[in-house]
Formats: sequence, C-alpha cells, structure tokens
Amino acid sequence: MKALKSLLIGLGLMTATAAMAVQKTDEFKTRSGKTIKITNIKHASVMIEYDGKMFYVDPVGQMDPVVNFSDYRKANFIFITHEHFDHFDREAIGSLRTPSTAIYLNRSCFDKYNGGMAMANGDSIYVQSDIQILAVPAYNTTEGRQQYHPKGRDNGYILVLDGFRIYLAGDTEDIPEMAQLQNIDVAFLPCNQPYTMTPKQLTKAAKTFKPKVLYPYHYSNTPINRVLLMLAGSGIDVRIRDYK
Repeated sequence: MKALKSLLIGLGLMTATAAMAVQKTDEFKTRSGKTIKITNIKHASVMIEYDGKMFYVDPVGQMDPVVNFSDYRKANFIFITHEHFDHFDREAIGSLRTPSTAIYLNRSCFDKYNGGMAMANGDSIYVQSDIQILAVPAYNTTEGRQQYHPKGRDNGYILVLDGFRIYLAGDTEDIPEMAQLQNIDVAFLPCNQPYTMTPKQLTKAAKTFKPKVLYPYHYSNTPINRVLLMLAGSGIDVRIRDYK
C-alpha cells in the first residue's frame, strides 16, 4: 500500500511538472545598445524587460498551467488586449501592480476594471522619450466567427522601445491592417481557430509585414511546427516557445 501511495504521489508530481510552461528568455539589443529581454509565460502572457522596467502583456494566472504572479517582479506597465478570461485576469493584475504601475486596456476592459488608461485602435502615446505605445486593430474576419473578436473592440499593441518595435497582435486573424505594419523587429501572432488564425493564415500574415523574429503564440493544441515548415526560406526567424 505504501509503495502504491508513493507511486501515485510521484506520478502526481510528474504530472504537475509536465503541466508547467517551460519559460525561456531571449535577449535583443536596441539601436543604442540597450538590452530587451522577452520571456514566455504561457498562452498569451508575455513578460518584457527593458532598461530596468517590466512590461506584462495579458498576464493570466488561473488557467492551466497556473501561474502565481506574486512571485514575479512588479510591473511598470501592464497591457490588456481584451476581456476574455485567458487575457484579462484581475487577480494577476493585482499581484503585479503597484501604485505607480501604468495599465493600458481596451475600452471594454477599462469599463470592467474601472482603472488604468483606455486605448482605442489607432491611439498612440509616448510614456517617455524612448517608450512609445500604439494600439492597433485585432479582430476576426472569417464568416461566422466575427462574434469572438468584433472589429473595433479589441487591441493589439506595438511597443517601441528605443526604436525596437515589438508587435503583440492579440486575438486576431490576418487582417488587412497588417499590411501597414513597418519595421517590426519582433512579432507575436496567435494561432488557434476558430478564435484566431490557422497556420496558413499566420504564414500569410507574417509574409505580409515580414518581422525579423516571429513568435507564434496562443496556439493551444494547434500543430505549431507547421508554421516553421511553411515559413522555411522566408528569411523570418521563427521561434517556437511554450505558448499553449
């Protein structure tokens, strides 16, 4: 009986370990030589460090695998793309925020959270001379799926850090506005239908604006390695991280 109990406990620990997202940090240099560190957390949750400041995009804790954001460094900036449970988590925001944390949300999240700063598609602000934030469209285009992310409601974001441009697309398909994106150093594009893009749509989107580095994210059970094959020879550095 003791042996069986030990085995079950061991299996439980193995399962818990297997469920944890494998986090990896990639480093990039800005035009003036400053370091940007980008760490995958899970699904659509991304952590970015730049010049001593911490940026979090769609931090979500209570979704497998569970993340305790009280263990993370406090946020200088938090960005929320839209109100779905896998993007908008009050508890995670509360764990990361301080009285001086700047929180940027789309209008519907702003109304629900009753705090932060609402940004609409097309809005752009400089929070300091070397940090610019742009809110860009994110929506569904496929017939019968527009209700998931209707046009004009949700945000993607472009963070410009010392000239280094990071595009976080949010939940979107390969929308026409992507053709207007320019000089994107790093892009995060979602890949799981029916809510976002298929690998084929993601490939088309990436070829439209040609980021230097591409992270497919928000991909759940999508066979994401297909994107690697479809973008082979494109000149885009595709990096697969644990964003299930």
